[in-house]
Amino acid sequence: MARTPAHDMFDRDTASKALGIELLAAGNGQATVRMLVTGDMVNGHAMTHGGYVFMLADTAFACACNSHGPVTVAAGADITFLRPTSAGDVLTAYAQERVTRGRSGIYDVTVTRDGEVVAEFRGRSRTLGPGRPA
Repeated sequence: MARTPAHDMFDRDTASKALGIELLAAGNGQATVRMLVTGDMVNGHAMTHGGYVFMLADTAFACACNSHGPVTVAAGADITFLRPTSAGDVLTAYAQERVTRGRSGIYDVTVTRDGEVVAEFRGRSRTLGPGRPA
C-alpha cells in the first residue's frame, strides 16, 4: 500500500502509540487500526473503559480523513457501545469516508473484536485552511 499523509500524521501521534495502537492501512478515505486491550484499560466492571474504545475509533477516523492530504481535524463525534470487551481482547477499527462537501466530511467507524461488532462511531471532520502546520 502506498504511503499517505495519514501515515505521516500517525508517525507523530504519540498518544495513540502510547496505547499500542497500530496503523494497519490508510488511503482513499479509509483506514484500519488495531489495539490490544491491556489490564490498565479496564474499568471497575472489568470491561474496557469506553474512552479507550472511543480513542481507537477516533484514531481510525483521523487516519481516514487525513489520507487525502490537507490537515483535517474532528469537528465532532459520537459512539454507540454495543458489546463489552475486556483485557486481552484485540480490537480493530475500520473507518470509511461517507461524504465530503467543501471542508466538511462524515466518516463511519466500526470497532470489532474477532469480527464481532462492539461499537459504532460517527465522526464529523473539518479540513483546515492552507498554510496550517501538518
